[in-house]
Amino acid sequence: MIADGISKAMQIPVDTESLVRKQFNETQTKKNRIERWQNVEEIFTIENSGKLEGKTVILVDDVITTGATLEACIQALQTVPEIKILVAVLAVA
Repeated sequence: MIADGISKAMQIPVDTESLVRKQFNETQTKKNRIERWQNVEEIFTIENSGKLEGKTVILVDDVITTGATLEACIQALQTVPEIKILVAVLAVA
């Protein structure tokens, strides 16, 4: 919903298919920073990287706690040649 609002305000498309979670893991809520990173390490992949090559993308999240999930997403996105990554977060905990 947050990405949809940004999309509408900025008149840019939302892409929910290029950055893919390849496995679902346990909740992060009771984990410390290191455990959170280990829990999300290498769980994201890029589908059809050519679609993102040379583009600027905005990675949207609702809440950033330790940043482990965002960091894992960014690492996956950085495999795309010439990509520029911006981050928009609604809240920080």
